[in-house]
Amino acid sequence: MVLVNPQSGRGQAMALYNGHVQRMLTEADIPHTLVITERPNHARDLVRNADLTQWDALVILSGDGLLFEVVNGLMERQDWEKAIQTPLGILPGGSGNALAASVHHYTRASPVCGEDLLTSCGFQLCKGQTSALDLISIHLSSGVRLFSFLSLAWGFVADVDIESEQFRQIGDLRFLLGTLVRLASLRVYQGKLAFLPAENQPETHSGEIKLLDHLLVPLDQPVPQDWTLVEEREFVLVLAMFQSHLSEDLMAAPDARSDDGTMHLFYVTAGISRAALLRLFRAMQSGTHLDLGCPHLVYRRARALRLEPLSPAGIMTVDGERVEYGPVQAQVHRGVARLISS
Repeated sequence: MVLVNPQSGRGQAMALYNGHVQRMLTEADIPHTLVITERPNHARDLVRNADLTQWDALVILSGDGLLFEVVNGLMERQDWEKAIQTPLGILPGGSGNALAASVHHYTRASPVCGEDLLTSCGFQLCKGQTSALDLISIHLSSGVRLFSFLSLAWGFVADVDIESEQFRQIGDLRFLLGTLVRLASLRVYQGKLAFLPAENQPETHSGEIKLLDHLLVPLDQPVPQDWTLVEEREFVLVLAMFQSHLSEDLMAAPDARSDDGTMHLFYVTAGISRAALLRLFRAMQSGTHLDLGCPHLVYRRARALRLEPLSPAGIMTVDGERVEYGPVQAQVHRGVARLISS
């Protein structure tokens, strides 16, 4: 099944399907069912109830948001353990295309963008090889549980992502414009952060524990003693990455892999200058931002985290999708899903 969101990015997803994807699948002798989504959560509702035995894979031609719908729809099924093993493919048709860029990065080929990225991901799709994909269980303060494959963000990154929606018609340039707008009026947020360092917890394959979040305690209780506490402070951003790329041209976690069982946690503290923050994001284009030695940037590998915003207003995103604002915690489950990639 190929799911296409005709509104994603600059609205070019159907043109990409008609001009590239359909021909590529036909030449590779891969029959498929095309589904054009008509509303938010259409894909989520569809895969929650569909007879998945009709298809060998679910392929998304859109941005990362449509795959977020599909993953959570699969995890809401009664037969989720079997359903989430359906191979998932991504073809870039949105603005950010972070997972598509990550899939290409994992091939160790030189960076590409635009139609070249589409060709690379299409080639991976036609080869049909799969690799394991981590899912991150995220608990919101209301009790809602979501599953993420890409990122959790608060502060600058989340602000740019959501506030730049108004510039959607200019494609991925919306993020550059949004970054410049937010730099001009840089915000800081008061909050608390805690995480379980990756080296403190032996790796566990989630199939053995049925996706129980055994590393987490209720949000109203203190975190376990083996967690690292970051003292309450002002943050410019907190970003947990689960893949290598934050967008098509931003390599936030160059060492990440789709099934490394690790959160790549970054945070930037208040006091950083606008120029220094801009340098970080420019260096992120080549994945060299950690080499700058910026004293306001901290990077840690974690298996679980808790984030408690104390500022009364702000934006929080999961996989680029806005979620309710408030305390949140998360745990990695290694290799739960299957991703079509090298």
